[in-house]
Formats: sequence, C-alpha cells, structure tokens
Amino acid sequence: MSTTVLFEYPLNEKMRTWLRIEFLIQQLEQSQTITDHHGALTFFRNASELLDVFERGELRTEIIKELEKQQQKLQAWADVPGVDMERVNALREHLKMRSTVLMAAPRMGQLLRDDRLIGLIRQRQSIPGGCCSFDLPTLHIWLHLEQGVRDAQVGIWMASLSPIREALMLILDLIRQSGNFRNQTSLNGFFQDNAEGAELLRLQLALEESLYPQVSGHKSRFAIRFLPLDSENGDVPARLDFELACC
Repeated sequence: MSTTVLFEYPLNEKMRTWLRIEFLIQQLEQSQTITDHHGALTFFRNASELLDVFERGELRTEIIKELEKQQQKLQAWADVPGVDMERVNALREHLKMRSTVLMAAPRMGQLLRDDRLIGLIRQRQSIPGGCCSFDLPTLHIWLHLEQGVRDAQVGIWMASLSPIREALMLILDLIRQSGNFRNQTSLNGFFQDNAEGAELLRLQLALEESLYPQVSGHKSRFAIRFLPLDSENGDVPARLDFELACC
C-alpha cells in the first residue's frame, strides 16, 4: 500500500503565522507531561517561541475577523437546495461563540508571559547550556516536585491558551475543508497554476518518490518545484503525479 505525505504551504503572512501557532500549540500538547529536564526544555522552548509569535501583529483582531468571515460564508449556503441548514446554523453558532470567548479573553499568552518560572527560562534559553541546574536552580527544584503538582501547573498554562486554540483550530479546519484534492501532473519537476482567493496549498505526494516540494507563491499565483531528498543521487521523473488542494 502506498504511503502519502501531506505538505501545506501558506499563501499569505496571516496564514503563515496561524500555521506556526497551530504547530507550536500541538508541540506543547504533546510535551505537557513533564518528567525530566529534556521534556521540560522541549515544553518551555515551544512556549517561548509561541509567545514570540504572539507579539507579531494584531492576531486577536485577525482571528475574530476570520470567524466573522466564515459565518458569512456559511450564511451563503442558505440558498442552496438540499443543504442541511440545521448543521450550518449550529456551525455558525459555534463560530459566534468562539468569537465571543476570544474577545473576552485576556491578552494572548499573558498568563505564560507573567509566570516567573517561564520568564527565567526564557532569559537563559539563548545561552548555550544556560538551563542547567546551577544556572536555573528554580527549574531544578520544580522538576523534583510531585508529578501531580507539575501537571496541575502545566494544565493552568495550557488552559489559558484555550480561547485562541479553539478559535484557530476551527478556522483552519474550515479552510482546509474548503478545498478538494485534485490529481495534477508536474513536467520535469515543475508545476504552476493560479490560486485566486486561496490562502493555503495542500499537497499529497507518494512517500516512495522520495521527493519534496519547494513552493513559491502569493495570493494569485504559485509555482511548485519538486526536488529529490537525496540531492546527489536522487532524480525527478519527467512526469510526476500528485494531488493538490487550493483552500
């Protein structure tokens, strides 16, 4: 059975930021059970990077605008025969609720930003080996607390991210579902097309091809060049079939 690999490429800066936030929150979720120094540094490094991303632009405003935009798109389905309006209305209410919760929430990441332990670790992360026990005795003793105490603290940090996490995951899920995968063929490792109105490219490649896409593009046009994983010995077929969705 063939294994496919999914690649995603944002076509604007807003989508680029959202995908990075999604990635970092997923990393936090996967590393939130902290049992040792390695796990702690993985968690806190991702938390620090997430706070850095939160500093860029008007994230809350952009996400709220997108929630409203998605509600308007759903409203347009009201005139389409055969549409399950009960489901559409339920989804619109879900979007409205996420918007209300996000608007009422404190500044994104503020709880993490104000936490003394996280602040100390952020200060030391740029120093090679700067988070060892003699540099950060606060972290050292925190790691010796009972597991339940650490889990509870991490749970509070993660809960503070819930408003943006829930809103963003809903938005990205709707955007991803808006584009259908279609079979495409590249010639000599190159493919280009229009992407008017699209914000995200999703591309599926067979793993056995040992190729990866290098994408360049913006909101109206994009180009894909396929390159071999083994740059010295690999090759690119004259014709390569893949699946592409413009969302």
